[in-house]
Amino acid sequence: MTDPRTPEPSGVDLARVALRAAKEQARARGAAAQQKKQARRGGLRSGARADGRDPLPLGTAINRLITERGWEAPAAVGGVMGRWPQMVGPEVAQHCEPQRYDEEARVLTVRCDSTAWATQLRLLAPQLVARLNADLGQGTVRLIKVLGPGGPPRRYGPLRSPGSTGPGDTYG
Repeated sequence: MTDPRTPEPSGVDLARVALRAAKEQARARGAAAQQKKQARRGGLRSGARADGRDPLPLGTAINRLITERGWEAPAAVGGVMGRWPQMVGPEVAQHCEPQRYDEEARVLTVRCDSTAWATQLRLLAPQLVARLNADLGQGTVRLIKVLGPGGPPRRYGPLRSPGSTGPGDTYG
């Protein structure tokens, strides 16, 4: 039974009631869709449960690969090779560059463009080893092997005098 004092909703009022109900339904559908989206963001999966085949962000995949293969030290030293000017200073970096890292012997090989800079770097080597180990972890670099400049290629031929080592005897 309706109250005789309350009028029946007319056309405009019916439209407002219908619009309010439609908004509530849309809001409920939107919330459900948002929850599904949140669940998907938690991780795409290859099946019912997470396993090793699931997609990963690139950085996570690379870090997992480095850890699984035991490449932490070489990757860290590779990072130092990229930051060489910050580690040794711009003047030394201009004349000396890291060539390779031997993981088993823990030796970093550095080539200098002159014998004077090679001598200077040999004097700085203990300080550089301490700085590198502080950055990479104790014991990562045991020794810095300093190489002088590479001389021009040795040419063998008819103009070579017997017993001479050629232009290579003034380098290194």
